[in-house]
Amino acid sequence: MVWWHDFIRIIFITNTLLAFYIVFHRRRSVSTTWAWLIILLIFPVVGITLYAFFGRGISQENIFSINKQHHIGLRNVQKSIAKAPKEVSPSDTSKLGEIAIHFFNRNNESPLTKNNNVELYTEGETFFHDLLKDMVRAKETINVEFYTFYSDNIGNRVLQLLIKKAKQGVKVRVIYDAWGSMGATKAWFDQLRKAGGEVLPFITSRNMITRYRINYHLHRKIVVIDGHISWTGGFNIGDQYLGRKKKFGHWRDSQVRIVGSASLLLQERFVMDWNASIKCPEQLIRFNSALFPDLDEKKIHRGDVATQIVSDGPDRYIPYMRNGMMRLMQLARKRLWIQTPYLIPDDAVFATWQTIAMSGVDVRIMIPCKPDHPFIYRATQWYANELTRCGVKIYIYEDGFLHAKTTIIDDSFSTVGSMNQDYRSYDLNFEDNAIFYDKKFTKKMTEVFEADMKKSHLLTREEIKKQGRILRTLQSFSRMLSPIL
Repeated sequence: MVWWHDFIRIIFITNTLLAFYIVFHRRRSVSTTWAWLIILLIFPVVGITLYAFFGRGISQENIFSINKQHHIGLRNVQKSIAKAPKEVSPSDTSKLGEIAIHFFNRNNESPLTKNNNVELYTEGETFFHDLLKDMVRAKETINVEFYTFYSDNIGNRVLQLLIKKAKQGVKVRVIYDAWGSMGATKAWFDQLRKAGGEVLPFITSRNMITRYRINYHLHRKIVVIDGHISWTGGFNIGDQYLGRKKKFGHWRDSQVRIVGSASLLLQERFVMDWNASIKCPEQLIRFNSALFPDLDEKKIHRGDVATQIVSDGPDRYIPYMRNGMMRLMQLARKRLWIQTPYLIPDDAVFATWQTIAMSGVDVRIMIPCKPDHPFIYRATQWYANELTRCGVKIYIYEDGFLHAKTTIIDDSFSTVGSMNQDYRSYDLNFEDNAIFYDKKFTKKMTEVFEADMKKSHLLTREEIKKQGRILRTLQSFSRMLSPIL
């Protein structure tokens, strides 16, 4: 039996040395490093297997493919911006908005567009009704990019409409995340391919098992129709987003429909994601007027909502969107209201909220009353408890599942997009947000938040004290592993 003891000892020593090498050989946050060390040391062999699939950095091949993409449509965006009414300014406010605008456009990737009409959607029925109506009216192009496609009732309705439009001669392209769309098989999408449409899995979700990297996902939700109508936000394509899944019940989300120059920026994002994901040069998208039309020549009716489109992903070491959102939130003087299904902030975001609340700003964060991932929800509860102790008001939405990802800053700025307030959105997912520098739209967002508060209850310190020891232990353990959830 001595040899068996020696064998176990060798495994333990090898696992420990390998764990420290694996974790420290690449740059990552201290919290993420400690979380992986816990997993690797507590669960020998199993921990290394988990790390192989979930802990390794995005492949250099993918980074190269993504970073080499060029902005092929910005010239038309800039042309549209130049023709915008001069009297339109960000939110008609002070210089505060220019701070955030400059941050997001530092590398000239996110110019401010001033001539947009924006509508907010919070219910799946109206969202899918109007989205399908826009697709029916499409004349030249439909570009679709989602994390999740389900082969269910609404998924098949969308697919059949795309097939119909492709047969009519409309250029239809779809990008999807293979991990998030596991119910939608290749054969399912082949129906669209046979009709003349083009479908691609996003570059990071292609061969993700064989490449041992399944932790980097396309989380964006983008639709662009004929270059001037676009949609983005939190909804995916599936029946659960219509409230038809018993597990979730009523589904509360946020999506925006944009008509105007900001649609060209979402088109630009789609094209770059597409060109990064292609397998053969024949599928490469090049500049053409159908994708990036001159909106004035087409006499497209637009509004006056000043809008920026920002996007980010793990191909960058610095979390650009997370840093930009912190900079935007720091502008709050009156209120900072946030909706997020997952409340797992890193230390920097947590400290930002804490500081803003201690400065006398009304900080409110709304989270769902039920989990879609139980382990992640325990971590959300831990942060909700801690933020309550810091003076942040945590509202727990009780009318179904809250999936909206929104932010309201004072009466002037607001955001809708795909970015959650968690490590995954900050560091691992490819996300996009629309930022609106407009008082009227922000007022609408505020009214919706206030209506949601009537369907929520405020988390109190008394309620926290009543939480049992087992629940508090699960919350603390989940919080320790939150950087890798």
